[in-house]
Amino acid sequence: MAEFKNPNQTGGGGGTQDNSSLLIVMLVMFGVIFGLQYWRAKHNPQTASPSAPVAQQTAAPVAAAAPLGSVSAAVAGPAVATPTVQAAAEQTTIVENELYKITFSNRGAQVTSWILKRYHDADGQPLDMVHAGAAKQFGYPLSLYTYDKGLTASLAQALYVPSFTGTLTAPGMVSFDYSAGNITVKKTFTFDTTYTLHADTVVLRDGAPIRALVAWPAGFGDAENVQTYAGMQLDTSVNGKEDHEAFKKISSGNTLNGPFDWAGVSDQYFAAVFLPDAPATASVATLHNEIDVNKVQRHNGVGQGVPAKDTKPMVVPVLGAALGDTTGHTQTRVFVGPKAVDVLGSVTATTGATLKPLLDFGFFGPIGKYLFLALRAIHSAIVPHDATLLTVRDRSWGWAIILLTVLINVVLLPLRVQSMRSMLKMQRIQPQMDAIKAKFKNPKPTDPKTAEMNAEIMQLQKDNGVSMFGGCIPTLIQLPLLFAFFSMLTKVVELRQAHFFWLPDLSAKDPHYIIPAVMVLSSFLVQFYTPSPGVDPAQQKMMAFMMPLFSGYMTLNYASGLGLYWCIGNFIMIAQQLVMNQTGLGKELKALAKDRAAKKTAGPKTIQGR
Repeated sequence: MAEFKNPNQTGGGGGTQDNSSLLIVMLVMFGVIFGLQYWRAKHNPQTASPSAPVAQQTAAPVAAAAPLGSVSAAVAGPAVATPTVQAAAEQTTIVENELYKITFSNRGAQVTSWILKRYHDADGQPLDMVHAGAAKQFGYPLSLYTYDKGLTASLAQALYVPSFTGTLTAPGMVSFDYSAGNITVKKTFTFDTTYTLHADTVVLRDGAPIRALVAWPAGFGDAENVQTYAGMQLDTSVNGKEDHEAFKKISSGNTLNGPFDWAGVSDQYFAAVFLPDAPATASVATLHNEIDVNKVQRHNGVGQGVPAKDTKPMVVPVLGAALGDTTGHTQTRVFVGPKAVDVLGSVTATTGATLKPLLDFGFFGPIGKYLFLALRAIHSAIVPHDATLLTVRDRSWGWAIILLTVLINVVLLPLRVQSMRSMLKMQRIQPQMDAIKAKFKNPKPTDPKTAEMNAEIMQLQKDNGVSMFGGCIPTLIQLPLLFAFFSMLTKVVELRQAHFFWLPDLSAKDPHYIIPAVMVLSSFLVQFYTPSPGVDPAQQKMMAFMMPLFSGYMTLNYASGLGLYWCIGNFIMIAQQLVMNQTGLGKELKALAKDRAAKKTAGPKTIQGR
């Protein structure tokens, strides 16, 4: 059967320099791909298997905290009987503003529901940041964590006396008091119109303060899949230097000493972070537990679901953190909300550090950040002011991606033209390059004559203004943009659950696999219409089929927004290439390629490209 070949891609056997350029581009691309996979595995590893042990904490210095019971009699003084202060029954206090609705129970003076009004879960319900199943096992938000398990459990079950019951519209304040035996507890929470609140807590034993930390113990309610759990991390900022540690590096019960600008836990899109009033005396306890998600339910206050008979265990990590003051009197702000650029930038610690570093774009962070800022600017320009136009608003992020793709390709167009000119120059001197190789009789790489041959070829290229990398520049620029785009799409909360026609979530894969199919077709057409004279036919044939399959695989399970960006870019490249192929530059390049092909005694049959 005759082989099919694009005449734009035919050439003689002397295309070593173009082959080298192609191989360099391929090596760079695969190096970046596998390097990025390694980096992601290191900083965002996969979920631990049920039998895997938890790795030891190595992120920061660990200081062993003294158990509560270790307070000496000399310090604490003799036992002091205190009047009993406790409620007769469980009561509820609700605090809300435009951003959240927080439900407190006076049992433990802790939060049983923390709804973010502007976000929804996978079922379309208002997003509850409390993971009910994990919280029932490991503790609820704003509970108290001590180094005495018995006391921690006792404080979580105690019935506090609230200063207010019912519904309170922020700004406002609610306090909870409890006293029994020789233990006295006071917790005061102050609310404003932002995503932050202020917590002031103190636990006294025999009149002396003991170490009791305000805790967010058990992950988030937005966890929808294994990847979400595996994306949890411990975030800290010390003297303006932030650090992000993946769950595998966090062990439970370790104490990290300050000073802390802020510290807490986060996943892809949301965070719970403490901003202490006194950073110098702040300390953080790390909490790492595991749950079988097939045996617990996430929402509606239900801790234990009914497991299916044949359901296999799926053990995932649940991270938490608790912050306290070494004096025993803890005063801190608590941020619970989205990792949105504007929101994080508006929250400032007492040291002046903001929460912006919580949004980490990964290895290609600087590029990803500016890509998102450009995407957001385009989105802001096209989103209608009428909030009732929900259909248009839902699709607006998809249109923003398309417009950004067009803009990027317009900017890169001069580089593509320059790439064609570079290829043309290379083809013009190809006969001279072949003559040099013939003179040296194509020596082996280890032959000393190879260096002399390469020196002559390089001088020839220099004299004619030819760069062997000239044809690679557009690809070398597009690769970082592609990987930065991928990283950005999976980090920005603005694209979470963003719809676009058949795509229900631009940050998730295409459930109908339309994007991967279009990706394979468009990548093949890009290879077909892009002239690559001088490239070895076998290599070109491999590229013509392997690259489309590879790009289709890349979009199979990754963010559909990435596939949308890539597909639109391919179609723009095809249109640009068709136009350039009809210019004098394109026609001369094709003529040189055909002339070189005609000089061969035999060659593959071709399909005529347009």
